[in-house]
Amino acid sequence: MKKYGLKKSAFVCFGALLTGCNAPADIEQQVDELYQKMPQEERIAQLRSMYMDELFDEQGKLDTAKCRELIPYGIGHFSQFCMQQPRDPNELRDRAIAIQDWLMHNTPNGIPALLHEEVLSGVNTLGSAIYPQQIGQACSFNSELAELKTRQTSTTLRKIGGILALSPMVDVCRTPSFNRLEESYGEDGYLSAVMGTAFVKGLQQGNLKTGVGACSKHYLGYGGGGDAEEKELMEEILLPHETMIRLTGSVAVMPGYHDVHGIRCVANSEILQDILRGYVGFDGMVVSDYTAIDQIPNLETSVEKAAAAINGGNDVDFPHGADYKNLQEAIDKGLVKPETLERAVKDVLRIKFRMGLFDKDAYLYSKETIKLDTPEERQTAYDIATQSVVLLENNGILPLDITKLNAQSSKLNVLLTGPNANSIWAMCGDYTYPAMSYFWKRVEDVADRDNPHIVKLLEAMQNRKPEGVNVMYSRGCDWTEDIETKYGEVGDARAWEYYLLHRKVDSGEKADKAEALKMAKEADVIIAAVGENVMLCGENRDREGLRLPGKQEQYVNELLKTGKPVVLVVFGGRAQVISGIAEKCAAVIQAWYPGEEGGNAVADILYGKVSPSAKLSVSYPNVEINEPICYNYSAEKDARVAWPFGYGLSYTTFDYQNLQVNSEAKTSDDFVELTFQVKNTGEVKADEVAQIYLSPTQESQNIRPIQLQGFARISLEPGQTKTVTTRLFVEQFGFYTHKGDVREWNIEPGTFIVKVGASSADIKLQQQVELKGKATTKPLRDHYFSETTISQ
Repeated sequence: MKKYGLKKSAFVCFGALLTGCNAPADIEQQVDELYQKMPQEERIAQLRSMYMDELFDEQGKLDTAKCRELIPYGIGHFSQFCMQQPRDPNELRDRAIAIQDWLMHNTPNGIPALLHEEVLSGVNTLGSAIYPQQIGQACSFNSELAELKTRQTSTTLRKIGGILALSPMVDVCRTPSFNRLEESYGEDGYLSAVMGTAFVKGLQQGNLKTGVGACSKHYLGYGGGGDAEEKELMEEILLPHETMIRLTGSVAVMPGYHDVHGIRCVANSEILQDILRGYVGFDGMVVSDYTAIDQIPNLETSVEKAAAAINGGNDVDFPHGADYKNLQEAIDKGLVKPETLERAVKDVLRIKFRMGLFDKDAYLYSKETIKLDTPEERQTAYDIATQSVVLLENNGILPLDITKLNAQSSKLNVLLTGPNANSIWAMCGDYTYPAMSYFWKRVEDVADRDNPHIVKLLEAMQNRKPEGVNVMYSRGCDWTEDIETKYGEVGDARAWEYYLLHRKVDSGEKADKAEALKMAKEADVIIAAVGENVMLCGENRDREGLRLPGKQEQYVNELLKTGKPVVLVVFGGRAQVISGIAEKCAAVIQAWYPGEEGGNAVADILYGKVSPSAKLSVSYPNVEINEPICYNYSAEKDARVAWPFGYGLSYTTFDYQNLQVNSEAKTSDDFVELTFQVKNTGEVKADEVAQIYLSPTQESQNIRPIQLQGFARISLEPGQTKTVTTRLFVEQFGFYTHKGDVREWNIEPGTFIVKVGASSADIKLQQQVELKGKATTKPLRDHYFSETTISQ
């Protein structure tokens, strides 16, 4: 029997389930004692960060004179210490050793720094494994792989000296055009919470003294949820942050660049003090997004901005403490109370104690030789990629088969074409080292460094082709002929520079349309690899719409006019509007940004070595939409959606059978148990993602028309049947209310519909459940996720 999803027993934070990670008394005592010993300058230094490179000379040696000048009282944090320059991980580790040693022996109380990095798709450094982007990984519905990925990442980063990660991004993104949607787990709060909590579980490894601390971002409602009604904000948008904090003890929270109720998040006491600390019980660090404090509107001076942020509940100023350097002036002017500074400093110290930084045997780095991109990491990257690629349409052409496409010959001629057919930018999303280097550092040759090796689709189709397959290639079309990236002063202010945004990627290849169309006439099937790249999607990078960039759509239409079957493979960070051409294609695949093994994963799916199994983590639009949409807004089909949340095809078929649910339960019960069976009725081995939804029977019931409340990823041989057993906790039938000063979670009697399906719009089985008894309330839930087991 195999267990899927997140296990109840795993959610232990310092020995107590659902504690909100309150620090043990001995840690609080140590924090208090240390705070009292610290001079004021050292306290303020703990709330600031800087780039480590400022303290090293051109030969890579620590410049102690600069240290004495710039950080005589220490420093709380170092920003993005792995990505500043292309360096060997052992050199990065040696720098971490040098700076930590200096801090511990040359500052008033010898306090080590928290070195942080981005780990969205692996460690953000040269040579590190590049895993699929989160929007694709969410389509796998595989929390076990999500945890394995970050456990590998955490082990590597801690060896280098990294102690904190500014990941994961768990914004519940419901606006299809949002330029950072690729970093998220999609539109559903429950799926985002399961995957985000697994991310933290793997990253922190259940032991902060050896794992890497996690930071949930961008709190609260970045990407389309900040202006949601309170019910949606608290039940769904907050959910991933809440579960990461309460179930796995995530150590940090990063407010977004946006406003909630008219107040910038980084200075918003409603969300940082009332909801985060008061309601959720968070006692970790709140850290600003880069340059966010300086962007607080309607305040003229840096002193006022620093005061607004720390008074609102923000503890740390990233990336280099430019505003918090003025905190003493703010205190002297009476703008900040001493107890407010004390709260912020103690929040930082508390995390440093929890992470073992003051222990005699503190694990600040590894002394062993560090190797990146191990075979185990590449295997994980491949596994996630194969489970992230969504098959949207297939008229039977896939998997590619000589007997189907060219029965008269022993050879199958395949033309691979399009701007993403032979490019690493089809594989690497934002916050990977190549993307960050290209965008922020303007490193033009990053695609040529081959460190790590990123498998392009052309390489994989050639290397993994079955006998008798002939792969031809011509680029045929570029991403875009003009600069499509829109300029906007949003997000990180460092990206507002004209020269960063006003450029387009040079593929290094000639796009010869005539050559490609000539090859198309000789082909039995055409694979058109289209979509976005690093300059067309990502933080601060927007374009006019969601249809394919440049002239890609026209090019696909010319390929279709040849009369040859076209398989459309779409790469990118968002669902792109492909209505008008998708209907004419023989098959459509959404590949997202599938990472370093993405080429192999897509090729193996095209050739049938792996059956596609991913399910959409977003509603895939067929028209331009610049407002929030979500499958759970209505039980009726949304005409603007081409493929619904949870949808994805396979190379086999599945039969859902024999749903059995307790027809009655009490509001005071722990859970309702249900079982059902799934059978592989086709001819190939495949995985199916069975989804469990909950719906009301009456409009007066205070829950969504349909809401994901569980799922199971089931591996089945041809003809095999497995039984899924799920505990659906009674609290999952509940809802949030806020009356006066009281925030509560409510479970009320009533009749509900438990639904089991292959997508949110393809319900296979359903049965009613009646909850009886008295209405019950509690401040917070004890159970968030259903528990599922799978048996023969």
